[in-house]
Amino acid sequence: MKAQDLQHISAGFDHEAFGSQAVFRAALDALSHPGRPFQMPTDCALPKHGQAAAAALMLGLLDADTRLWLSPTLAQKDAAAWLRFHTGCHIVPASHEANFVWVGLGDALPDFQNLRLGSDAYPDESATCVIETEDVQADVAGWTLQGPGIKDQRHLQVTGIAPDFTQQWSHNHASFPRGVDVFLTTPTQLVGLPRTTLILNTQEA
Repeated sequence: MKAQDLQHISAGFDHEAFGSQAVFRAALDALSHPGRPFQMPTDCALPKHGQAAAAALMLGLLDADTRLWLSPTLAQKDAAAWLRFHTGCHIVPASHEANFVWVGLGDALPDFQNLRLGSDAYPDESATCVIETEDVQADVAGWTLQGPGIKDQRHLQVTGIAPDFTQQWSHNHASFPRGVDVFLTTPTQLVGLPRTTLILNTQEA
């Protein structure tokens, strides 16, 4: 990275240890309670492009061993350089090479079945997808979710997500223990969808 480029990169966490710990806790809570929106701590300077919650999540979870794929609206923007600088992650050109996938608002989803799905013996070697949405609302008609971490069922309404998401998710869930885990974001919130979560009925995107 050229020296003149560094002056355009915004700072990371105000306090790196505290900031990354807060993000990790939020991510863990979201996966432990699928379909429940959590406020995302964003105690950091942020890139100009990409939702704040998604950017903070990436900043807290990525490291120098991570391979990241960015969807088209993010790939050529400052988010890529910002994450490379602060985390040391490697930006890869193909989604199937990535440990993490970040899909910008309005971008098409990659085919989940072509991503890293892990194996029956090593399901933890699968990819994690972060998908930006316009809004998420709990306890509102839309999706009905069941699975571990959900008592009986949970309702979630999601707007601004690709129309093929639920179809892709059905195949992903059926691949268990293989499959990807997903975080849905808004500018301020985070929702976890581990591969164990079943979406029983769908909504209009």
